[in-house]
Amino acid sequence: MLGPVILAASRSDKMRRFVSAAPGTKQVVARFIAGETVDQVIPIVEDASAKGLEVTLDVVGEDITTVEQSYAARDAYLELIDRLKELGLGARAEMSVKLSMFGQALEGGHELALANVRPVVEAAAAIGTTVTLDAEDHTTLDSMFAIHEELRKDFPQTGCVIQAYLFRTEDDAHRLAAAGSRVRIVKGAYKEPASVAYQDKAEIDKAFVRIIKILMAGDGYPMIGSHDPRLIAITQELARQAGRKLDEYEFQMLYGIRSDEHVRLAAEGHRMRVYTAFGTDWYGYFMRRLAEKPANLLFFARSILTTG
Repeated sequence: MLGPVILAASRSDKMRRFVSAAPGTKQVVARFIAGETVDQVIPIVEDASAKGLEVTLDVVGEDITTVEQSYAARDAYLELIDRLKELGLGARAEMSVKLSMFGQALEGGHELALANVRPVVEAAAAIGTTVTLDAEDHTTLDSMFAIHEELRKDFPQTGCVIQAYLFRTEDDAHRLAAAGSRVRIVKGAYKEPASVAYQDKAEIDKAFVRIIKILMAGDGYPMIGSHDPRLIAITQELARQAGRKLDEYEFQMLYGIRSDEHVRLAAEGHRMRVYTAFGTDWYGYFMRRLAEKPANLLFFARSILTTG
């Protein structure tokens, strides 16, 4: 039951200051965050590519409060794309973006986020890659899906994310499982009320499987975001039943978690993409990783005790 408490803490400035100053934090953050700069993350992309892996790159820092910060977020992604172009890595790396980082929560945020993300999507397409719009809390989703639909008019490869714990997601999956669509399914990592989301892990897992079935039966490209061995095995079986080839769906896992499994799946011929976050404003992303799995929190606590 620690997960909801940690997710609440992810929005607390007081906890942000405490965690940032705690001995051992840097060691644990490095497990989940690939670096702070483009120069630090590029070698990780190159190493992943050498292992037969693909990546999706997330510049962390969704908790912005000004229009100027939204422009800075846009420019950070454009800088990243320029570097990928220089190094010929466009085919191995896509981008994941949170629209809150592009100004979605500010006044006039829907139009601002669309205006900021469009040049990123355009630049990504120009180097042979694409962008996936990450899902955030349930109050943002109608805006995210509307922006996704608008972007796909010119850039049909633009992806989006759906979250299994939300009651609405099965309907969203039916709507999105169309030809040309790219949809990542994850369990969900935000604190959501019982009025809109399953709270029990078993119910979330059941919903995850139902949604995989919908995506596999559709005409789109499913992207399965899970580290759960059981769900991975179920996905493989459902893909087989749907007659999908190994390049007609992919697995996605987080940087720093089950790295051996990344390589194993790629060696079996699966498309395996590593969600790789980097940047200086790591706190919110880091806290959600702690909330997802008790072992992550224990690892953090142990690091603080042994370093302090």
